Amino acid sequence: MELPSYFSDFLTEIRLTSSQIDDCRTGHTTLRRRLLEDGILSKVIVNTFLQGSYRRATAVRPKGDSRADVDVIVVTKLHKDEYTPARALEQFVPFLDKHYEGKYKPQGRSFAIELAYVDLDIVPTAAPSESEIGVLKEEAISDDETPEGATASRGLPGWLTVNAGQPVRFSRAFTENARQDPQWKIEPLLIPDLDVQEWTPTHPLEQIRWTWQKNRACGGHYVNVVKAIKWWRRLNPEPKYPKGYPVEHLIGYNCPDGIESVAAGVTATLEKIAADYQIYAQMKCTPSLLDHGVPQHNVLKRVSGEDFAAFHKLVSAAAATAREALDATTVASSARKWRELFGNKFPDGGEDDDGGDSGGGSGGGGVAAVGGFTPRTEPTVVTGRRFA
Repeated sequence: MELPSYFSDFLTEIRLTSSQIDDCRTGHTTLRRRLLEDGILSKVIVNTFLQGSYRRATAVRPKGDSRADVDVIVVTKLHKDEYTPARALEQFVPFLDKHYEGKYKPQGRSFAIELAYVDLDIVPTAAPSESEIGVLKEEAISDDETPEGATASRGLPGWLTVNAGQPVRFSRAFTENARQDPQWKIEPLLIPDLDVQEWTPTHPLEQIRWTWQKNRACGGHYVNVVKAIKWWRRLNPEPKYPKGYPVEHLIGYNCPDGIESVAAGVTATLEKIAADYQIYAQMKCTPSLLDHGVPQHNVLKRVSGEDFAAFHKLVSAAAATAREALDATTVASSARKWRELFGNKFPDGGEDDDGGDSGGGSGGGGVAAVGGFTPRTEPTVVTGRRFA
């Protein structure tokens, strides 16, 4: 059974809390304000914007004493031919010493800032081309809107349609230039990679755009499917890889458009991964999964064949459990199977096998209908708020 009210309660339990969202907002807005007010860095910054699961609305609640994390892209004017990756990162050290002394550490491509209430990542980029600066300077790029709660009836933010030639929410001057000049479009950005001492391409804005459009194609259910499967992955931490964004990317490629519930989306996605990647698992070979906007990147590149085979075995077992839960004919038996998959954050269906979607889910039931509950005609939307 789909148990929409149960899934609504489950998703409420695994998404970021209101206080965590506030902490994220406080952390990233303070950081971005300080960057733009800095006497030195402000002269070489084009704009800042958010990336990662937080911006894509696919983040799940941190476990234990862990904190939520936010990635901040800093688009700079530092030219890749004049600044090595190491030298570009060095430009941020005086700023970090001033505002976050003892709280930051360098990473391969960024600086990690650990605060008492949130973790932040500063990811600088090399200077974009002149044609891209017009896009990246726009306020819409640094907006905090996410695909959370977006459905087919809700219009896309204007910057998401630039590549389609339909800029609709930018300044008048930008809109006119974009209509006349096909070069005004969003391209990959270059970020420093200290491991190889090179600037490497990445396209976080394309990842956001893709997620937003996929969520619309899935009737608003997609980001919740991602959160649910990410939670399942957290409950099954071995093998260590793939995890994080590679798992989200795999979900995105395998979640069918047009799903009508989170339950159906989870089941279909797990089953498709189990079926389509079986040969790779049998051969202990890692498939190639191309990155959005940077097709030369394989998102699963760092996953060994042995780890992928072990991960596939987990997925196959989870797919079987999800199918049993979806096909179950009573609330109690269905909820029991969903709890087997998602743990005790999923509501208990009790022992009353009357076939109704009632009990355990705070939104459950309504007026009785076919199958014992009122079918939902709208997606299960955990929140429709805008946050960043």
